[in-house]
Amino acid sequence: MGDKLLDGFFTAASSRTAGFNTIDTGAMEPVTLLGICVLMFIGGGSAGTAGGIKVTTFAVLGAAILAEIRGRADSDIMGRGLSAATLRQALTVALLGVGLVMAGTSVLLAVTEERTGAFLAALFEAVSAFGTAGLTTGLTRDLPAAGQLTVIVMMFVGRVGPITLASALALRERSRRYTLPEERPIIG
Repeated sequence: MGDKLLDGFFTAASSRTAGFNTIDTGAMEPVTLLGICVLMFIGGGSAGTAGGIKVTTFAVLGAAILAEIRGRADSDIMGRGLSAATLRQALTVALLGVGLVMAGTSVLLAVTEERTGAFLAALFEAVSAFGTAGLTTGLTRDLPAAGQLTVIVMMFVGRVGPITLASALALRERSRRYTLPEERPIIG
């Protein structure tokens, strides 16, 4: 029991940052692979070398969700307010990350031969590449050149993209001299 618990903690920490594995990733249950996908997508801290959208981005989105559930107009974390620009940046980084992972998964599904469980394996590989975790279910070694190129591009964009995008969004902020009439579309 103790070894399995230690393996679980190590896998959870390693999948967000280092990509080391003590358990055969290809032999894991689908629900475990999905959980690791979530951890790899979130990634590590903003100042670290881990990939993913970053823990702070996830926390800002969580704070926005909590504020919305509570009916508050403003979001805050630990007694500090979050600006609307920060919320927009976090949402942009997260949604572009989701889009990139979905596009990468689609390409990997298109280039792999028909296999049982191909969707989860392709999703895992795409999230692992985006999160620069380095974990694999064994699909990467069997990919044709187009699939391997997709993984390479996703690794590069996953490492450089979110940081560059967040910096560009922060530096690009401009104020408008007018406001448009507000619309209240039906959400949900």
